[in-house]
Parts: sequence; structure tokens; C-alpha cells
Amino acid sequence: MTGNPAAKNEAPRETVLIDLALQGGGSHGAFAWGVLDRLLEEPWIKIEAISGTSAGAMNAAVLVSGFMKGGAPGARAALDAYWERVAEAARFSPIQRSPLDRLMNRWSLDASPGYVMMDLLSRLVSPYNLNPFGHNPLRPLLEESIDFAHLNEADIKLFITATNVHTGRGKVFRNKEITPEVLLASACLPTMFQAIEINGEPYWDGGYAGNPTITPLVRESQSRDILLVQINPRQRLKTPRTAAEILDRLNEISFNSPLMKELRMIALLRQAVDPGAGEACRWASMLTHRIHTDKLAEFGASSKLNAEGPFLRLLKQEGRDAADAFLAAHGDDLGKKSTADLDVLLEEC
Repeated sequence: MTGNPAAKNEAPRETVLIDLALQGGGSHGAFAWGVLDRLLEEPWIKIEAISGTSAGAMNAAVLVSGFMKGGAPGARAALDAYWERVAEAARFSPIQRSPLDRLMNRWSLDASPGYVMMDLLSRLVSPYNLNPFGHNPLRPLLEESIDFAHLNEADIKLFITATNVHTGRGKVFRNKEITPEVLLASACLPTMFQAIEINGEPYWDGGYAGNPTITPLVRESQSRDILLVQINPRQRLKTPRTAAEILDRLNEISFNSPLMKELRMIALLRQAVDPGAGEACRWASMLTHRIHTDKLAEFGASSKLNAEGPFLRLLKQEGRDAADAFLAAHGDDLGKKSTADLDVLLEEC
């Protein structure tokens, strides 16, 4: 592997096609930035398709746009530039860590006056009243970072999920449909932003319907390997007791639920489907992998709104380390066998 000097003397590896499934999670999406940065160093890994939601959608679109211009190095540079723009914009945000948190080197915003005020207002006042003009600070960052006009020409397939407000169903947007509005819709938290209208339909955060959506990867990609970059903790050993902890855990469960259902279906079909043709067999034959870290759970949910440069770069390094560990342990398994244990999901039914 390129991270290891000894790898330069190894024979070139056979190319492996993979699909990426990128979860959302606010600034914690910088963890996926690090994962992608490390994976893009490997010339034998070819990305066939990416499904992304919220921050995962931003990472996916930025990667594909950068890849079109300069291959893997271009994708890495585009991701770097995007997250540095996010950090620069955060310098002027009213939501900042408290002096005590800075002194104690804590990344949480729980003691931030700006965060506490925003959190309180979001529970009492509609974003249609708080932000009547629908301003979203992400819009100019996306327009600077992504070549939307040419995404349809990309070799990498994009699948971006948003939730239709009227029907409650997920809508998957593909390359030619992706605009700044689609990405903003995929990350639209309904208590903070007005619903984003696309073709006359209002949309909220895609995490309510698919975080991310696996189905298009199975149906529309040639790769059999799905690599999930997981941001939201699936399990917590400590019972939440404060009002904030309870609400945060409810959000984690709701945002993970659609994904868990799709992964559970893969596990079930593996046990029930006989080899042969058909879509069911395609689902059953998918190879699943997961890159995650327990560190994200330690930072707390409020830190998802902390976009300070040092914090984002810390998360990026955590992502690089997690991806490096995955490649060291399971790189040889890509294209051959699953490394994520999905059978445990059947035990929870």
C-alpha cells in the first residue's frame, strides 16, 4: 500500500471496484474526508459509485467533481479545499466553543452560549420565522467546490438521498439531477432550515429515509463491494439521562434505522436465496465492509456543529487512521469476501 514505503517494491495489485456508502453527521463528515483521502491513495481501488446523505452527499459530490478534473489527486485536493472553506466560514459563526471548553480542550458545544440559544430557539420558533429568506451558509461553499454543470459526464455514479416532506419517502437524485439545491436538501435539518424545494416538491434531510441509501448501489453498479463509512454510532453502552442526551440518541436511532433495514435485508437474503439469476441473488451476493471509529461518540452530538479548522483536521486524521487500519486488516478481502458481520442484525429481529 502506498502508505508503506515497502509497498513500492510490491507487484501492482489487480484493480478492485468498490461502491462507497457515506453517512451524514454534520462536521463529523470530516471523518469521511480522512477515509476518502486515504482510499484515494490506493491505485488498485476504483470507485464505481457513491451513495451519500447530508455531509456524506457533500463529500461524494466534491470527490466526483475533483476526480473529473484531476483523477485521485484532484479528488483529494477538492476535498481538502472544500473542508478548509468550511473551517474558514466557521470562524465567523456565532456558535463557538466556550472559553472553558477551549481551556479544557473539549470540542463539544454544550456550554456554548450561541449553541444553547440556537438549540432553544430551534425548539420554539420555526425556521420560516427565524430565517425568512432561507439563507444557508453552505450554498456558496458548494458552488465554489463543485462543477455541477458537468457531473453528468463523470464516470463515478452519484446517488444523493433527500426526504420528501409530503410523502415521507426518500428520493434518490443521480448525477444529471444534482444541483446545489439537491445537496442542501440532503442536509436540511427541519428545525434549522426551511424545506428545500426541488421541482415544486419540498425536501428535508435524507437521513430520515436513507443514511445512506444502499438500494441504488445494488441495482445500478457493477461492483459487488459496498464500503460503508459510518459516522452515527449504532450502539451506546450508557443510558442517556439528560434531555439533550435522550434527544441525541433518538436522532441517532432514527438516522440509522433505514440503513439497518437495508443491511438486514442483505443478511436475510444471504441465508434464504439460492444461487441463480435475479435481483434477490444480486442482493445476497453483495460484499459488505465498514469503516468506523468509536472516537466520534466521545465528542458528543453538539460537536457536529463545531466546524473549527483544528477539529476538522483532527477528524480527518482519525478517518485516515481508521481507513489505514481497515486496509491493513481487510484490504486483501476486498473483491473476495465480506468483512462486516451483518448476521448480528438478524439476531436483533
